[in-house]
Amino acid sequence: TAVISYDYLTSLRSVPYGSEEYLALRSKVHLRSARRLCELCCANRGTFIKVGQHLGALDYLLPEEYTSTLKVLHSQAPQSSMQEVRQVIREDLGKEIHDLFMSFDDTPLGAASLAQVHKAVLHDGRTVAVKVQHPKVQAQSSKDILLMEVLVLAVKQLFPDFEFMWLVDEAKKNLPLELDFLNEGRNAEKVAQMLKHFDFLKISRHLGKMYSEMIFVNGFVHCDPHPGNVLVRKHPGTGKAEIILLDHGLYQVLTEEFRLDYCHLWQSLIWTDMKRVEEYSQRLGAGDLYPLFACMLTARSWDSVNRGISQAPVTATEDAEIRNNAANYLPQISQLLNHVPRQMLLIFKTNDLLRGIEAALGTRASASSFLNMSRCCIRALAEHKKKNTCSFFRRTQISFGEAFSLWQISLHELMLRVKGLKLPSWAMALLCWLFPAPH
Repeated sequence: TAVISYDYLTSLRSVPYGSEEYLALRSKVHLRSARRLCELCCANRGTFIKVGQHLGALDYLLPEEYTSTLKVLHSQAPQSSMQEVRQVIREDLGKEIHDLFMSFDDTPLGAASLAQVHKAVLHDGRTVAVKVQHPKVQAQSSKDILLMEVLVLAVKQLFPDFEFMWLVDEAKKNLPLELDFLNEGRNAEKVAQMLKHFDFLKISRHLGKMYSEMIFVNGFVHCDPHPGNVLVRKHPGTGKAEIILLDHGLYQVLTEEFRLDYCHLWQSLIWTDMKRVEEYSQRLGAGDLYPLFACMLTARSWDSVNRGISQAPVTATEDAEIRNNAANYLPQISQLLNHVPRQMLLIFKTNDLLRGIEAALGTRASASSFLNMSRCCIRALAEHKKKNTCSFFRRTQISFGEAFSLWQISLHELMLRVKGLKLPSWAMALLCWLFPAPH
């Protein structure tokens, strides 16, 4: 960080701010710094690569030179050798590769921060993906956390306003879960059962729908949706597009109280009910920093939050404002992250990674994604109310209210689509087709 900061300050010091020369030189410095950062992550591996993957997905927040350079870490992180792979399998399973598999590809399909995946065929003929943990990654992760703790304490001494001990606490809690592949297997089975009613997908609109279902309805959230963990393919039989979700090591289980407060908060943000935005932000630990909390959740400016986040997409000007303000409000962001419930930290990370995918696909903050979130919130809140009443009449009343609210959203969505059709242009095209001009 010191080298990158020094390079940035000294390289741009004598160049007029905002000039073409300044912009070109700044891009070179960014690229040089991004390559240094990528090399650092690859050299240290493990936790460092996880941080690099997260940074590589923040297209809407970081300069393009950083994100394009760090994206390589999503699926092309440093690989373990076949000798190391054989050793890990021998130590963990007590058998050699040829005893377990009819064939085993030496070249991995992909390598990530904690493991890599090889294609193999079992002796019964089934093709499988074999996820092999990098050797010594367990011991290395412990050292990484210790180093992180020392650095955080040093930062606390130098800058008392910055509170980052929560980062160490989260790493201590989450890394052992990610390294436990039996836990990952159980999570994969649970989420497959939970989302079995989805037979789509195209991508980012439905990706948002899937995550809304996990967060608002089920309270069981896959917390690492970086681009290397979200694949899209055509179904071999039907030709339909499908989403494949990889890496089930890290899930966040939301308490019912948190999940319902979060539902209410997003409903308030979508429908611009600012009084309830303040109320539910404070219930989630934001205190007087609730405007900053709302901006961090939505990745929109406070002005956009007040006007309605579903009213207009993000502009380049707003993106620049968000990038600039992120640095200016770092102490307040640190304070906020230290006070919100621990469940919120992984939700923030998940939101960041999903927005990175949306930014890459050009669908960030679309009205349809907010409306799908609202549908999930309505269903979740109605289900909670029905579960807590014994009256058949009251349950019927709640069901009718739920159906009416969902119908209102569908009507609103239809109006937005009609508005975007540019009817005069369509009418003129239709007339030209019906009454073609003579040659």
